[in-house]
Amino acid sequence: MQNDKLKNYLHLHVLVFIAGFTAILGKLITINAVSLVWYRMLIATVLMFIYIKITKVNISITKKGFFKLSIAGIIIALHWITFFGSIQVSNASIALAMFSTGAFFASFIEPIIYKRKIIAYEIVFGLIVIVGIYLIVQSELKYIYGMVLGVISAFLSSLFAVLNGKFLEEHSATKISFYEFVSGVFFISIYILFFGEGFNANHFNISASDWLWLFILASVCTAYAFIASVYVMRFISPYTVVLTYNLEPIYGIILALILFPETETMSTSFYIGAFIILGVVLLNGILKNWKQSKI
Repeated sequence: MQNDKLKNYLHLHVLVFIAGFTAILGKLITINAVSLVWYRMLIATVLMFIYIKITKVNISITKKGFFKLSIAGIIIALHWITFFGSIQVSNASIALAMFSTGAFFASFIEPIIYKRKIIAYEIVFGLIVIVGIYLIVQSELKYIYGMVLGVISAFLSSLFAVLNGKFLEEHSATKISFYEFVSGVFFISIYILFFGEGFNANHFNISASDWLWLFILASVCTAYAFIASVYVMRFISPYTVVLTYNLEPIYGIILALILFPETETMSTSFYIGAFIILGVVLLNGILKNWKQSKI
């Protein structure tokens, strides 16, 4: 049992590293954020469908269940659009630093979904997180639009992570992921048709390098990572999953500094602010685990 628990935690950390690499791919891919997410979800959906057919996974679902997963799929699509949009209008470091506020949002969303009380010290931690964000904003004001998109992305990420934890009480990880991605593709397609440039020749005019990065993003960083992250929530709480995913900025920022030092090197205040946010998030998790161990 202990070995299984360790295996699941190690698996989760591999997924977090993959998530950190996602930001690097977002910087390498040159198409706009909406098209990027459309391709990501479409390719991942096709790969998932092939996997479902080969393994003969049962994906039958009620209308009510499909509706709930469809809403979550739209939330995921919006999360990725705002995340990659943040990278494109600022840089990977800004997007990842803002993404680390996700566990703070989860500490308020989880009590609503699971009907438990908000813990008083989490409010204090929330105020400290705001201080960290302030340090980043005042030192990197030129990236304010990217910061706003990053915070929205973090909120949406926490929302769908907690919702998926609830969905796992009724559905398998594969079923959840497949229907969420189908609805995400449909939602973005409607947006592109009616509010974007449509599916013209320019939409499908993608370079060979973009196709390569998109396939890696859709297969390794999406189809595999998404099903696996939902699956580990059977053994690890949604909050712990969100908390662990806050190591994503650390992995991602280090990778960005190594690969793109000319655009990813930030001010001292930025790193102090990011450290404060990450420190608070990790301290929150330590306190939660300590309280649970005493129950």
